[in-house]
Amino acid sequence: MSEIGFESCDPRFDRYILGNAPIELLATGLRWIEGLVWMGDWNCLLFQDLPRDRTMMWSETAGLSVWRFPSGQANGQARDRNGRIVFCSNRERAVCRVEHDGRISVLADRFEGRRLNSPNDLVVKSDGSIWFTDPVYGISNDYEGERQASEIRPGVYRLDPDTGALDLVSDAFEGPNGIAFSPDERRLYVAETGDQTKPDPTQVLRVFDVAADGRTLQGIRDFAKVSPGYTDGMAIDEDGNIWSSAGDGVHCLSPDGQLLGRIRLPATVSNLCFGGSPHLNRLFIGVSHSLYAVFLNRRGARWP
Repeated sequence: MSEIGFESCDPRFDRYILGNAPIELLATGLRWIEGLVWMGDWNCLLFQDLPRDRTMMWSETAGLSVWRFPSGQANGQARDRNGRIVFCSNRERAVCRVEHDGRISVLADRFEGRRLNSPNDLVVKSDGSIWFTDPVYGISNDYEGERQASEIRPGVYRLDPDTGALDLVSDAFEGPNGIAFSPDERRLYVAETGDQTKPDPTQVLRVFDVAADGRTLQGIRDFAKVSPGYTDGMAIDEDGNIWSSAGDGVHCLSPDGQLLGRIRLPATVSNLCFGGSPHLNRLFIGVSHSLYAVFLNRRGARWP
């Protein structure tokens, strides 16, 4: 079990740490946390208790409560440019949206006539397009979804929610997982967590350059390898640093892939996000079955 605390690996990391801001345990007793998203206008955090098929809400004033049940075994989620929740559903094998009146709309569940596998994580670009990963993890067992046959190889997609057009932007992954843009949207980071049926799956954080058209990718390359564990979810700060999940907590990576420091936590981190109103300077962290948070001397990225 890791000791809770900060570990600086580069002097640049020291300025991110607030000496009087503790790493706080906010809630525990969850089964597996995913899909953290900050709701600034609600002043609360939404996240998934994935195996229990429910979306949870946490706020400073009210604590922990159930926001939506059943959730469709929702996984990654984000807000679109109109403030609606867009989420990946393991059960529906789809990308869905919670409308303002509470209705659930399916935005994409097939590509070229074949069912998607189990969309895992997504990010909404400033032009409104939704970029998501589609590994087989949610259909490989009955714990986080339902065991079913795959009809299509894993991939990374771009979805236009207005037209429904779905484009495969990369199939160079065995298990694409977390996904995030750099603050200027010139880079797209995608976590490769590999084929989990193999004894030694490929696990590395990769990066693409976003082409001038804003719709296609080029120049794929390995960006960083997190150890112990691997990059699952990630959060981006205002400087373009990547705060990555890891087996021993959170690893902070510079825009050139250097390890700056760690937040050591007692279990594997699954996902994380910046939040806290009004500054986005609080990092919320899903640590297996528990929710942690810490205030940092850095703000989360605000996209164009």
